[in-house]
Amino acid sequence: MSILSIILGILLIIGGVCCMFTPFATFLSAGFIIAIMMFVYGIFGVVRFFNKECGVLELISSILGIIVGVIAIVRPGSTLVIDGFVLNMVAAWLLVKGLINIIVSIQVKNQIKGWGWGIAAGVLSIIAGVLSFLNPSITALTVGVLMGLFFVENGIDMIVFGTALRALER
Repeated sequence: MSILSIILGILLIIGGVCCMFTPFATFLSAGFIIAIMMFVYGIFGVVRFFNKECGVLELISSILGIIVGVIAIVRPGSTLVIDGFVLNMVAAWLLVKGLINIIVSIQVKNQIKGWGWGIAAGVLSIIAGVLSFLNPSITALTVGVLMGLFFVENGIDMIVFGTALRALER
């Protein structure tokens, strides 16, 4: 098990480095994963709305997530115009989500101690949305690089885990 963990960690690091050096290809390959995540987020948000666990603003954000998810699932290898539209929809989703984070954080500031973190996350989401509108390729690049970093980090974790297992086996 420890050797397998170390080998998997090395493969994850190699894959992560490849993702970072080809962020656009990674983004296009990861389109299905991103689309499914946004679609599922949207479905859960709509369910939460009908269970009266969230407000209208979160419903709007959830519907945008469903729309972006469906478009990306149905037309993953579409023309540049459709890809640009999807990237702009992601940017719009980031803006709406950021505004909702800020509004909700202000509404709960008397009930929740760390409400300022929600405002900070909202501001960062708005900045990411604005940057994505100004240059949609930033979104594609960012997703590719972040996925690569995620794989590298998980690869390091797997190697550390495998090394620790080997030490315990001895």
